[in-house]
Amino acid sequence: MASPSFNGDKYRSYLHGEEEKNTKWRFGSAPNYDVVDKLFVEGRTKVWPPGSLEEKVQNLVKTWEMEMFHKTCFEDYKSVDPNNYTFSLNGRKPITLEEKRKLGGGYNSFMQTSLPEKYRGYNPAEETVESSHIAFTKAFPRGFALEVVHVYSGPPVIVYKFRHWGYMEGPFKSHAPTGDLVELYGIAIFEVGEQMKIVKVEFFLDRGELLGGLMKLKGDNSCGEEEALSCPFLRSTG
Repeated sequence: MASPSFNGDKYRSYLHGEEEKNTKWRFGSAPNYDVVDKLFVEGRTKVWPPGSLEEKVQNLVKTWEMEMFHKTCFEDYKSVDPNNYTFSLNGRKPITLEEKRKLGGGYNSFMQTSLPEKYRGYNPAEETVESSHIAFTKAFPRGFALEVVHVYSGPPVIVYKFRHWGYMEGPFKSHAPTGDLVELYGIAIFEVGEQMKIVKVEFFLDRGELLGGLMKLKGDNSCGEEEALSCPFLRSTG
């Protein structure tokens, strides 16, 4: 697995440099990852050797995530093959980039649910890519860091376990900040084609693990979205 070029960023490629001078960025300019990278370094549970498969996979995932969240034109994506790329969550039907955009992209892609609307702590059907981005970045002012904690297989079919984490130091919807650590674990499969371009992505995760951490009262550790039917704190959040 070849190492990509990192112009000005230790963990992500295709963010800076001459080849990005015409890139259309969602918020007007290239994102700055200094704060979340500090959180990553301070809170990661694995430090992978330079040049290892794990480090390369981790950097590929960070690059992919950056492009999906911050680049608005499919033509500017360099970590994926836009013409053949598909995304799926928890075994749902794979969708194309255009179909993913219609869902609201970004966080909404990971918040798909079959729960009845009145029980959804977070309803992706009512959110846009901008509103969802604002909601989660407000909740996590220092960002939502990502690390790869295990790689089960290398390319062309990369299977890995990941951990996301952040501190809820800001409000989420009507829920006040708790300052607590919020974590999300999951499994992902990245299939790559020629020149290591990603052509297929599958994620397996429990969105309730994230939302439960954002919707509990300060000091409470018992309530997750999967308990929405009986949980007094979540009953009226749909």
